[in-house]
Amino acid sequence: MARIDELSIYKDGCDLLSLAVDVQTQMQRAYKRSVGDRIHDLCAAMLEDMAMANACRGADRVAQIDRLLMHLRAVTAMLRVGHDKKLIATKVWAQSVEVLDTIGARAGGWKRQTLQTLSPAPAA
Repeated sequence: MARIDELSIYKDGCDLLSLAVDVQTQMQRAYKRSVGDRIHDLCAAMLEDMAMANACRGADRVAQIDRLLMHLRAVTAMLRVGHDKKLIATKVWAQSVEVLDTIGARAGGWKRQTLQTLSPAPAA
């Protein structure tokens, strides 16, 4: 098991949380606590999910990765709404989409790899 801070997905998660902080500070005051806090909390939850998935094995890891992917979809939706409402700058939105896509791809690969280790090899 690798240390969590050495995993590429975790580094991407930290980049996403940094973007979430930028989003929150740039947001209009009326939305900072509602939309901004929710985006920040979901990004922090994703980092926790990554750490837990790294610490778990087997079906528990798959469940944790599924939770990570659920949070990823929620963050994507919140950022999309924020961008559509002009609360988030286009540049920050574009950066977040890139990071979200990378995290989604890495999490999907991590899940597939874990599921392969759970499946018994076919008998010859």
